[in-house]
Amino acid sequence: MTVVLSRPYEFIPPHRGDRWPSFIQAFRLIDWHLRRKEGVVEHECRNLDAFREVLDSRQSILLTPNHCRYADPIVLGWPARVVKTHLYAMASWHLFNTTSFESFALRRMGAFSINREGNDKQAVDKAIEYLVEAKRPLVVFPEGTTNRTNDQLKPLLDGVAFIARRAAKKRQKQDGGNVVALPVALKYLCLDDIESWADHQLGRLESQLGWRQTGRRDIIGRTMRLVEGMLALKEIEYTGTSASGPLPERRDRLMHFLLNDAEAKMEMTSPSASDVRERVRKIRSRVVGHYFSLSESEMQSQRPSLLEIAEEADFAQNLLSFPDCYLSPGEITDTRILETIQRIQESIYGKADQTMRLKVIVEFADAIEVSDQRPPRGEADPLLESIRTSLSGMLDRLSGEARLIG
Repeated sequence: MTVVLSRPYEFIPPHRGDRWPSFIQAFRLIDWHLRRKEGVVEHECRNLDAFREVLDSRQSILLTPNHCRYADPIVLGWPARVVKTHLYAMASWHLFNTTSFESFALRRMGAFSINREGNDKQAVDKAIEYLVEAKRPLVVFPEGTTNRTNDQLKPLLDGVAFIARRAAKKRQKQDGGNVVALPVALKYLCLDDIESWADHQLGRLESQLGWRQTGRRDIIGRTMRLVEGMLALKEIEYTGTSASGPLPERRDRLMHFLLNDAEAKMEMTSPSASDVRERVRKIRSRVVGHYFSLSESEMQSQRPSLLEIAEEADFAQNLLSFPDCYLSPGEITDTRILETIQRIQESIYGKADQTMRLKVIVEFADAIEVSDQRPPRGEADPLLESIRTSLSGMLDRLSGEARLIG
């Protein structure tokens, strides 16, 4: 997720009418996009009655899905089509700065921007407003960013609970109505044979690295070998030498080296936060703020180095998507191999191969009524805990539907 330096951030509101999203649904444009761009060709909606029930009750609905693929926001259009509703959704500012067509399409589907490099009060206020008016469900991904680890939920950001509670308080004052959070588990399954797909993709990567082709070996061993090879290359690229020791320790050392280096270059004299994602956010915010404080000539000269600093921070965050024990013996599935190879491809090529045909399961949990009361200081947020427990439970169960290999 490259920082946007082409123009300063400005809030982009969603299209509020129904004609465009109805047109997109009627002509199955999301089906075309998901098939062509993401390889998602089938879907199955489960416990859709939980969604229908809260829609029929006219409550304010906050959908809180896990976020493992770029396809996730579009995938939610499938259950929305069945229950005959449109959606609003928070979307990162950088998505509105890819092509003019994508920006146009995102707005027409109900997306609005949020500045992940700063405190975007306008986006938060609009999210609360859309929830209170209860004309459409609002989609907010509580993990914040995509992670490509479909079977593991990342820590949830507290912004989603803040939005929900503020909306609950306003809705109560307005008409006595309720706000509910509806966790949604998204689980992707491979439809094709992972052996042949992985053999081809691993061969391309091995060739790209100039490795000797020694014939077909097991895809698990080859995948792990490539993970270690990519890590060694990145260690050399950033630190000048490859390290020794267990892969998780080397990953963490490189991650913190990159963050410390980026913070030092931006004159952030001490770690800006303890959480990796928060450190990355603050580094990116510092890069953007510094860039737009420069004169036009300074912008041109400093742009490449500032982009490099942001890329350092982004790669540190990308390393979080190589979790411990994800390829542990006895737990390795075709989808975990797929995700790992695609993460390697994104690290080397900047994008992943999407030729594996996928099916997505969209499962709704029962609604969680949102209280407008904040939790006591120092205590875990009960709303976030309820969302986390619900999502984790569904994902643990759904992970068993992938095919075991090895």
